[in-house]
This record gives sequence, C-alpha cells and structure tokens, in this order.
Amino acid sequence: MAAQPQFTLYSTVVGPNGWKVAMVLRELGLTYETVYPDFSKREQKGPEFLKLNPNGRIPVVVDHHYKDFTLWESNAIIEYLTTKYDTDNKLSFGDFDNQQYMRQWMYFQASGQGPYYGQAVWFIKNGNGEPKEVVERYQNETRRVISVLESVLSKQEWLVGGKLSVADICFLQWNTSADRIILGSEFIDREAPHVRRWMNAMIARPAIAAVMQERMKMLSA
Repeated sequence: MAAQPQFTLYSTVVGPNGWKVAMVLRELGLTYETVYPDFSKREQKGPEFLKLNPNGRIPVVVDHHYKDFTLWESNAIIEYLTTKYDTDNKLSFGDFDNQQYMRQWMYFQASGQGPYYGQAVWFIKNGNGEPKEVVERYQNETRRVISVLESVLSKQEWLVGGKLSVADICFLQWNTSADRIILGSEFIDREAPHVRRWMNAMIARPAIAAVMQERMKMLSA
C-alpha cells in the first residue's frame, strides 16, 4: 500500500498560483496530491472548503507530517515550505540579507504582478476584451512589471543571490499567462530578452518542466 503523500494541495487547473506551489514542492522533493475543487459548483465557497480557507480561494496546503498544518496564500505557503523543509537552501538562503531580498521579490510578485496580470486575464477572457481602456491599463501594468524584471535580469542571472530561488519561481506561471493571453509571446521575446532567458532557464529544470507539462495537458483536455 502506497504511503500517503505528505501534502494535500488544493488548486485549480486554470489559475497559476497553485501551480507555482506545485513547482516548489517538486523542486524540494516533497510528495503531494492535488485536489481540484469544482469551481462550477462553487465548492471553493462551500462550508468544508471555507474551514480550510475562509477567503474561499486556492491554493491551500495541508501538511500531514506536521499536525495537518493548513496554510493559504501561495507565497505564504512557499515561504513555509522553504523555512521548514529547505534545510539545504536549495531554493532559499541561509544569510539574513538574501532572505530579505528574496521576500522583497516575493511581495512584489504578490502585490505587483499577480493582481495586475490576473485582472488583465479576467477582462480579456471573461469580459471579451471590454472595456478596452481597462484592458489597456492592465496590459500596460503587465508591460511595466516585465520591464522591472528586465532591468534587473539584464545585469544578473537570477533575482537574488546569484542562484535560482523561490523569488524567481514565483513569477514564472504568471509570466506564461502574459505570453499566452495578455500580450503574446513576441512582447517578451522582443522587449525583454533577459526575462525570456530567465524563464527558459527555469522551464528547463525537470521538476518545473514536469509541472508545466501537467498543467498544459490539463488545460488542453
């Protein structure tokens, strides 16, 4: 009989945030099973799910090896995973300065990338591209965030400490949304070649590639 995975990850196929958590779990070699609440039935707003996350959103993780510890908000989950389980600092840092720089980029991703990209995707897909001035605003904010990343990555390989960390991984899935939905891949190719190099370096990693392939397969089903 197979052992129970250490984590249960509540996620959705469409949204990027659960997938970035999956990337970190895979990179750290932590076992997990994914549960996909049925959004068409609003299961994420039902009483059982609200016990896990009163905000009624994904992702949520439950750590069965630690008191069934339950946590929501993707970057909070990722910080928990690195703090508790990344003892070799594979995706994090042991020194104080780089720990703070890592958090800085994670907070920028959560406040500056995710909300703007998310609104752009919603109005393009659910609002049929209307109102146009709203779509243009969020597309411009997407360009601005990418330009911030480009300004840094044109001078260094990774965002923090000269190596891959969760600061980098946090941005990847939303940037693929910029490629697929918001701006088209030609924008990053043309205007942010160092961002493209950085994205490709992450996608080439087996753990991250496996998660992305799983997501693309489910999106195309």
